[in-house]
Amino acid sequence: MKIGIIAAMSKELQLLLPLMNDVEIVEASGFRFHIGTIGSASVVAMQCGIGKVNASVGCMTMIDMFHPDMVINTGVAGGTGSAAGILDIVVAEAVAYHDVWCGPGTQWGEAAGCPGRMETDARLLALECLNDVPHLHKGLIASGDIFVDRASQVEHILTLYPDAMAVDMESGALAQTCRLRAVPFFCFRVVSDTPGAGVDNAAQYEHFWEDAPKSAFGLLSRIIGELTRG
Repeated sequence: MKIGIIAAMSKELQLLLPLMNDVEIVEASGFRFHIGTIGSASVVAMQCGIGKVNASVGCMTMIDMFHPDMVINTGVAGGTGSAAGILDIVVAEAVAYHDVWCGPGTQWGEAAGCPGRMETDARLLALECLNDVPHLHKGLIASGDIFVDRASQVEHILTLYPDAMAVDMESGALAQTCRLRAVPFFCFRVVSDTPGAGVDNAAQYEHFWEDAPKSAFGLLSRIIGELTRG
């Protein structure tokens, strides 16, 4: 089994790389791919960069070059004031664009050829290891090309998706790219900050990185371990 792992930022990737063994680096099309193993699984990890275009181009390059059996996206996300608080993990049951509307006759979030809510891989959602992780929540992640740092932005997103548990800038494009290429997609994110939660959002974000939750990224090892045992 070959698993592709995509993070947006260097800080996120640096939390993932210690999980890997026998790492070899391959550079192609402006991206750096870290090829190695986690347990008995072959893994290709990359930093795609922030935003939709970087995410989709990076994901497509990974799929075309390495042909992973699935793609897993992990990293950080903003909170929406839902049950998922700072340092909690949100596992995406579905991903939806909060900044896409293709005109009359379409629903908000429907990119051409894709549903408004792009479901993630059912097999991974059913993994037993997700059931005993403290502070883990399953639900909708809203995604778009906006760094959400104001309460008014969160309020707008919640008018579109009242059940959104977190927001990010890449998972929508990654889900759409994997859907177009028929590659199973899975996403889980750690909540780094919650705009409008009563404290300075930037301070929340910086404090999060000072106390980076490496144990949360260890969930990836458990996911891959269960997959390779199954």
